[in-house]
Amino acid sequence: MSGDVSRETDAAEAGQDSLREAPPAPEVARGVFPLERLALAERYAAWLADAGVVRGLIGPREVPRLWDRHVLNCAVLERLLPDGASVADVGSGAGLPGIVLAIARPDLRLTLIEPLLRRTVFLEEVSADLGLTNVEVVRGRADALHGVRSFDVVTSRAVAPLERLLRWSMPLVAADGAMVALKGSAADAEVDPAGPVLARLGCAPPEIVRFGEDVLAEPTAAVRVAWADPSRVSLRPARAATATASGGGRKRRRNRGR
Repeated sequence: MSGDVSRETDAAEAGQDSLREAPPAPEVARGVFPLERLALAERYAAWLADAGVVRGLIGPREVPRLWDRHVLNCAVLERLLPDGASVADVGSGAGLPGIVLAIARPDLRLTLIEPLLRRTVFLEEVSADLGLTNVEVVRGRADALHGVRSFDVVTSRAVAPLERLLRWSMPLVAADGAMVALKGSAADAEVDPAGPVLARLGCAPPEIVRFGEDVLAEPTAAVRVAWADPSRVSLRPARAATATASGGGRKRRRNRGR
């Protein structure tokens, strides 16, 4: 482990009980998170405003708009997810949207896939501090899990252009599942260039979904992609690379707390 990561971990262990304050949760957050989970969302926002900034996972200028631009922007994705679904968050970074979904929907089983050590350390610390037993952190690239794991939903946010994201994510999507990539204003523009990859992988035509109009000043946009013929889907051959799972195998399924 590098000296930088050691210092980050020492700082986390020394004083995370007193995190810097994030902006207060807006009133609309009560309509997105179950009331009994809102305090967890507020503590996660405090993690982002504190260690997230210190470790370079969130820009300092993002702190005043943490709720609208980041937390709520991700939280509304839960409306598209079936009960009890297994969800992979590719390139989870600071836990957007993975940690947010784990807070909003305790019935979901989240696997946060992230190759960088300093980010997986952050994800593990946050998950442990918030008691998110429905979270598993995997340090590695998404393609290391091809042929090994599959999920009902594979999501991501601001990770890569759609054509590259499809190659990483679709081999992880179960036969009846879907990739749901948060894309913002770039959603429409990325679909046409990804056409050859969509055809080669055997995907159905992508769907642009916009949601959260009742919560956000600017609705969240996502590209949803399913398989054209689910009967032909099977686990892809595994790559030589492997991923190391960490975080205590937090995959317990819970009842939805609404």
